[in-house]
Amino acid sequence: MAVVQSQTLATPSQMSVSGLPAAPSENARLAELFKHWFETKPAITAEEIEQAHRLRYQVYCVENPFEDPAGNPNEMEMDEYDPHSVHSLLIHRPTQTTMGAVRLILPAKASAYRLPIQDVWQTERIPFPEETTAEISRYAISREFRRRAGEERYADVNWAKSEDSPVERKKLERRVLPHITLGLMKSVLRMCIEHDITHVCAVMEPALIRLLHRFGLEFEPIGPVVNYHGRRQPCYAALETLLKTSREARREFWEVGTDDGQLLPKAASGDS
Repeated sequence: MAVVQSQTLATPSQMSVSGLPAAPSENARLAELFKHWFETKPAITAEEIEQAHRLRYQVYCVENPFEDPAGNPNEMEMDEYDPHSVHSLLIHRPTQTTMGAVRLILPAKASAYRLPIQDVWQTERIPFPEETTAEISRYAISREFRRRAGEERYADVNWAKSEDSPVERKKLERRVLPHITLGLMKSVLRMCIEHDITHVCAVMEPALIRLLHRFGLEFEPIGPVVNYHGRRQPCYAALETLLKTSREARREFWEVGTDDGQLLPKAASGDS
C-alpha cells in the first residue's frame, strides 16, 4: 500500500520562488523541516523501481567497485533478491530528484531462499525469528547529496558550504541535510510495518553503525567483522527495541523517523 505524505496547500503569499510552500522558520522542529525538504516514497511503479536500480548502479558499480558493471546491463544494478524485496526512494522536494534508495529483503516463505546475511555470517544459531525478519540492503545515497553534506560515504553531521542557495534557505537545509539517513530509516520502518516485520538485520559498515547509534538506533553485532564489500559488521535489532531506544534517547530523531509517531500503530506510538 502506497503511503503519500499530505501537505496543506499554501496561499500565494506563503509560496516560495521555487513553488514550494515557504520554508519553516529556523526554530522549527527537525521533523517539520525534514518534511518540507524531503519526501519518503515507496517505489511501486516500474519507473520508480528503475530509479532505485539506477541509483544503486551509480553507487555500487561506478563509485565503488562492489558489483561488476558488465553484469548489470542498462546501468541498473540488480540481483536475485530483488524479486523478494520491497523498495523505497528518498526525494529532494525542491528539485524532485531521487537522492536516496533502500530495499528491504523480505523473509523467505517455505524456505525458498536465505537472507544474504546468512551466507555472510555462517552459523547455525539464528538470534532472530526467521519468519518475521527482513534484511536492510542496498542503502544508497546520491553522490551529489553526500558531497553537499560533506561526506564521502554517508550524509553525516559534517557540512560543506553550498554557495547556490540564499543564506536563510541554506541555513535551514544545512540543519536537515545531514540527517538523510533518517529518511531512509523512515522508509525501512514503513516497509516493516506494512509487511509485519518484527526484526531487521543488515551487514553494515562500522561508520554507518556509529551514525545510527547517534540517532538512538542500536543494532546488536552478530559475530566478528567480515570482509564483504570492505569491512562490514553483521548485526540485527528488534523493531520494537529500535523505536523505544530512539524515542527515549533522541526524541527529535525519533520524530523524523516515525513521522512524529504517525507511521506507528496507535498502541506503539508511545503517546496516550
